[in-house]
Parts: sequence; C-alpha cells; structure tokens
Amino acid sequence: MRNRLFCQALAALLISATTLTACNSSPNVAVEENGAISSDQATDIGDRADKNVLVIGAIPDQDPEKLNRLYDKLTSYLAEELDVEVQYKQMTNYPAAVSAFKVGDLDLVWFGGLTGVQARLQVEGAEAIAQRDIDDEFTSVFIANTSSGIEPFDSVEGLTAIKDRRLTFGSESSTSGRLMPQHFMEQAGVTLEDLQGQPGFSGSHDTILEVVQAGSYEVGAMNEQVWSSRLEEGKVDESKVQVIFQTPAYYNYHWILQPSVDERFGEGFSEKVQQAFLALDASDADQAEILDLFGAESFIATENANYNAIETVGRAVGKIK
Repeated sequence: MRNRLFCQALAALLISATTLTACNSSPNVAVEENGAISSDQATDIGDRADKNVLVIGAIPDQDPEKLNRLYDKLTSYLAEELDVEVQYKQMTNYPAAVSAFKVGDLDLVWFGGLTGVQARLQVEGAEAIAQRDIDDEFTSVFIANTSSGIEPFDSVEGLTAIKDRRLTFGSESSTSGRLMPQHFMEQAGVTLEDLQGQPGFSGSHDTILEVVQAGSYEVGAMNEQVWSSRLEEGKVDESKVQVIFQTPAYYNYHWILQPSVDERFGEGFSEKVQQAFLALDASDADQAEILDLFGAESFIATENANYNAIETVGRAVGKIK
C-alpha cells in the first residue's frame, strides 16, 4: 500500500509539474546516444541464426564475474525447466541491452526500471513478467566519504547537503543509480548545476562504492541492495564511507519477454517462462544459489503498469522522449 501511494503521488506530482504524460506514450521509440529514446525501429528476429534458441541478457549493473556466475546457473535452470536451448549474452552497457532487445537479438532481459520501460516501449506486445520479492519496495542510497563531513539525514529535503559536492551516479540509464536519485534531488531543489563540477557516471554500483570510498568523489548514489550486500561481504570500510540517506521506495528490476516467443516456441511458452521464475524454490540448493545471487528470496509476478511512475520520471529528466 505504501509503495502504491508513493507511485500515485509521484506520477501526479510530475504530470502536474510538466506537460509530459507517462501512460499514453507511443511505443515508437528508440535509444539515443545518451540513453534517451525517441524514434521508431521495429523488432525483427527473422535473420537471426539462433532463433530456435532462447537468448537472455541483463544490464551490466554489477561485477562481471558475479554476473557470469549467476547467468551460467540461470541458463542451466531455464533450459531444464523450459526444455529449450538457452544462451546468455553479456552486454557492454545499459543502452546496449535496450538496443539488443529492440532489434530482437535478446528474447528475455533482466532490466532496471528505466531500461525496462525504454525497451518495452520499443517492442509492441513486450511484457514485464517477473520481479524479485524486493523490487516493489526498492530504494537507493546516497553514500558519502566520511572526510566530506556530511552527516546522515532522514528526509528528502536533507539532500541540500550535497550542494557544491563532487557526486557520482552509476550508469546514465540506471534507475537506482541515477534516475530516482536525481528525481529526489530535484524534489529537494538540488539540480545538477548545484554540484561541484559535472556529475560522474561510474557505471556499475560496485564502482560507485569504490570511487566514493577512495575519495575520488565525495558523494555517490547507488542501489541499496548492492550496498547492503557489499557491507555483509566485508567490502565496505565504514571508517571511510557511510550511507547518508535512503530514498523512498519505488518499483525497479524486472524481466521483460519478447512477444514473439509463443510463435517460435509454441503457444503458452511465455507463461512457462514466467512460471519458471515463480517456481524458483529456496529449499532446493541449486535454486537457492540462483536466488541468493539475485539477492532475493523469491520471484513474483509483475505487469507493465507497475512502471508507469518510472516512465513519468524518465520523461521528466529527458531519458525518455
């Protein structure tokens, strides 16, 4: 209930503040160099040599070694559950994952909130099918090097403390490492021009932590789940870096599936894919490892409408046009 109220309030606030509309947008959009999307390009897998293979991908939001370990296990699980060949393709950056889904090179992709909306708007009939149990109440954290002297605070308004500071986001297209942090900064009246110099875009959330902990940037905005995981793993030096603010909740990561899979693999295949994720069971050792690598206890069903507020924010900050 809390998150639904937040999303409703967020959408209402942004729609009233701008002339942009989230819910009635055209699906005819494409990725620009800065990660924004605008014009049309149709999906076509007709020339794909591997069209009888279910090809999956993901945004590269964490350490590549961890992602490769995760998706090696997941492809094996999906191949057994779905009785088809499954292949994982590593993506170089966030826009590459969106573009690969747009042109049909990827059938099933693990996207963040913003990239999921960007990709889905370009492929008519594409559906968000599953998310982790934590993704309907997701948060970002602002972290700061302790030498900055910034003390933790509890309200969005406290973000005025990062004015005139050196700040790094993650990827330009990251929901938890850029889009929502920037939105909450703007709610506090803090613009990018208020920072010391241009903001950094460090890429993965692990890199954000590294550069803030090293003092290259005073402040960083990152995925709260990655922060908590690295803290638990002992990779955070709390004498050098700390959380100064945890944002309100929002919807984030989810799986999006191409509409063509039912035609290629048989009627009802999309439902089988969804059920494969919902069936992941922590009581099974191999499946528990997959869930652990995702930082989840289970996967739950989701739908496109859950990301309307993300689309609204994306349009307001120019990441969707």
